[in-house]
Amino acid sequence: MRPVAEHAAAVAALIGPTATETVTLADARERILAEDLVAPHPLPSFANSAMDGYAVRSADLADTPVALPVAADIPAGRTDGPPLAPGTVHRIMTGAALPDGADAVVQVEWTDAGTEQVRIERAVGAGQNVRGAGEDVTAGTVVLPAGTILGPAQIGLAAAIGAGTLPVRRRPRVLVLSTGSELVAPGEPLRHGQIHESNGPMLAAAVDDAGARAELLRFVPDDVEQFTRTLDEALAARADDPVDLVLTSGGVSAGAYEVVKDAFSRTRSGAEPDRREGRGVTFSKVAMQPGMPQGAGYHTGPLGEVAVVTLPGNPVSSLVSFEVFVRPALRRAMGHPQPGRARVRARLAEGLDSPAGRAQFRRGRIDAVAGTVAPVGAAGSHLLAALARADCLFLVDAQVTRVEAGESVEVWLLDG
Repeated sequence: MRPVAEHAAAVAALIGPTATETVTLADARERILAEDLVAPHPLPSFANSAMDGYAVRSADLADTPVALPVAADIPAGRTDGPPLAPGTVHRIMTGAALPDGADAVVQVEWTDAGTEQVRIERAVGAGQNVRGAGEDVTAGTVVLPAGTILGPAQIGLAAAIGAGTLPVRRRPRVLVLSTGSELVAPGEPLRHGQIHESNGPMLAAAVDDAGARAELLRFVPDDVEQFTRTLDEALAARADDPVDLVLTSGGVSAGAYEVVKDAFSRTRSGAEPDRREGRGVTFSKVAMQPGMPQGAGYHTGPLGEVAVVTLPGNPVSSLVSFEVFVRPALRRAMGHPQPGRARVRARLAEGLDSPAGRAQFRRGRIDAVAGTVAPVGAAGSHLLAALARADCLFLVDAQVTRVEAGESVEVWLLDG
């Protein structure tokens, strides 16, 4: 069987780095900055008051308490503030520009709050309660390097230096397609032998959560010609915004009616596919549980080659496979500094067995305080409810067949 790391590398190689696009600040949240962002001016760009109070010459407060005339008011935003004459003060608001001649601000709480004359009870030193120009950022500084994840603070900083738009890495477009004649759309009644289709909505949500763009294509029955026709029509319809990845689930195992495997294992003419590098889809058994049957490669559609990743149909296998192979590949393509889930070590709360020769990804719940992780549910790949209750996956290495309680395992945090 193919090692997990080898298949992960094959999937990652399918999706190259995405191009740069420019977006507004409103659309930049959680995007990846594509180029260094340089401050065109200092921040703050002028010396300003850190307090509501009075702009003063500190030398005028050598003997306090002292009463001084209020020569002017300087609210925030005033652009024509007069210079401060010796022996006078200006009433000033937080954020307002410090007038020429002033070197400190007395906070209003240390005064009688006078408007024509003010009594100041305490002295201040030069520079006190003043935000200096360039104190936060100097002009020409790289304030956000390429590869930065743009969260609220980063967007705030970009706005503060005057950036109305930002260059970011384009989000890959992923076409999600489930197959199976037994599938019925959620919300529709079931007949005996049918199940509600869950993989499509689940994988589309996973794609969006990874930062890419998911488009859910209605599932198709187990018919190779209909599958290929549906896929190619969908790809052709998106010529103005081409698909970067086709992500399928189901139809890749070793039984009959494996429509995805059959469709991608032949050319349109029905002849054997061209197996040169960069063409066709390779199907493998990967040494993992759940998620052994996998596929990765290219489909030649109406717009040329498009990357394809085929996942197994059991829902837990499908989502675990996405976490192991697809999520890090998508995020790496966007230049994400941490493509995979955050990983920690924790002690297993109870012992368990693991199949020989296969890496096992078990659902779990972590207790960060105790430093332990407890299995959630059994190992079955159909047990979706257990996955919904889990907040992590923990890994049992392929060469390990038994892990005792208290032993350390690697934990993938699904919320991180």
